[in-house]
Amino acid sequence: MNKINAAITAVGAYLPEDVITNDDLEKMVDTNDEWIMTRVGIKERRILRDKNKGASYLAIRAAQDLFDRHGIDPKSIDGLILATNSSDYHFPSTASIVAHEIGCGDIFSFDMQAACPTFIYALEVGANFIRSGRYSKILVIATEKMTAFTDYTDRATCPLFGDGAGAVMVEGTTEENVGLIDSLHVADGMGLPFLHVKAGGSVCPSSQFTVDHRLHYTYQEGRTVYRYPATHETVDNRWHYVYQEGQVVFKHAVVDMCNSCVEIMERNNLSHDDITWVVPHQANLRIIDAVARRMGVPYEKVMVNIERYGNTSSATIPICLWEWEHKLKKGDVLVMTSFGAGFTWGAVYVKWAYDGSTVR
Repeated sequence: MNKINAAITAVGAYLPEDVITNDDLEKMVDTNDEWIMTRVGIKERRILRDKNKGASYLAIRAAQDLFDRHGIDPKSIDGLILATNSSDYHFPSTASIVAHEIGCGDIFSFDMQAACPTFIYALEVGANFIRSGRYSKILVIATEKMTAFTDYTDRATCPLFGDGAGAVMVEGTTEENVGLIDSLHVADGMGLPFLHVKAGGSVCPSSQFTVDHRLHYTYQEGRTVYRYPATHETVDNRWHYVYQEGQVVFKHAVVDMCNSCVEIMERNNLSHDDITWVVPHQANLRIIDAVARRMGVPYEKVMVNIERYGNTSSATIPICLWEWEHKLKKGDVLVMTSFGAGFTWGAVYVKWAYDGSTVR
C-alpha cells in the first residue's frame, strides 16, 4: 500500500467589515499611531461588533468562502477540527455548531485550544487523521473573536487584537514529497504568569451565587491560597480580559519561534534558498523581522499582514494562506511558525499541493 500524505488542498477566510484604526484607539486610551506602529506594527484591525455573534459566525463564513471558491460539497467532509481561544461557549463545542450550520451532516467535530499556535497544532492532528487512511477530508478552521476579551481601557493590549477566521481543507494523496512534511510542537507550561485571562475559567468561574457564598477560595494547611476568584474586585480590576507582560512574552516569542524554524530547517536539510515562503504568526512586526533574519530569508518571502488585521490569534496563519493563495504554486516550500500563551510554540514544514492561481 502506498504511503498516504496529508496535503492542504483548499483555503478560505473571513474578516469582519468593521475596522478599528489607531486613530480610533487614540480616542479611547492614551496612545497614538506612532506608538503602536513602532512597538507592534499594527495600523488597524477588524472587529465583529455584533455582540450576539461569536467565533462560530466567523468560522462559518470562512468555511463558506472555502466551499464556494473551491467547489467543495460540505457533505464530502469526514471531520472538522476547530482551533479557537474564544469559543462561543464552554460547551457545546463551537465545532459542533459550525459543522451543523455549514451542512456537513453527521461527522466528528471538536475544538482545540493551544493559544496562538492552535492552528498549527490542529493542522498536524488533522493530517494524522488523513495519514491513518480512515478519513479522506478533514476541515481545519481557526476562528477568533479576540475583541470580546480585549480591555479597551488598557493601552498595552487593546491595540493588539482583531477578529477573523481562516480555514484549510486537508486531504490524502499518494503523491510523494507533497503536503505536511514535518512539524515541531512544544509547550513548557512556565508562561502562565505572563500571558493569560485571570478569571472566567474553572479556577475562578463567574457566578453571583458562588461569590456570595465565598466558594472560590482554596484552603491549604498553614495558609490560604488565593486563586483569583470571580468577585466584585476581579470585575472592578478588569481581570476577565487578556493580561500580558509584553517584554517577557516578546523575548520568549523571538527565541522559540526562531529556534523551532531553525530546527525544522536543519532536520530536513533546508537552506534559506529552499524556502519559498515563511508564514509567521502575526503578533508583532519586530518578532516577524527577527524570525526572518534568523532563518536568513529575505523579507519579500515572508507573509505579513499584521498592519491591516492585527493579531487574530490562532487565525493569523490561515488568513495569510488565504491572502497569498493566488501566489502559491505547487511544490512551494512553506515554513509556518507560531508562539502563544503557556508558553506554546512550534513550526510546520509544508510542500504546497496546488497552483493557487487556478482558484477563482
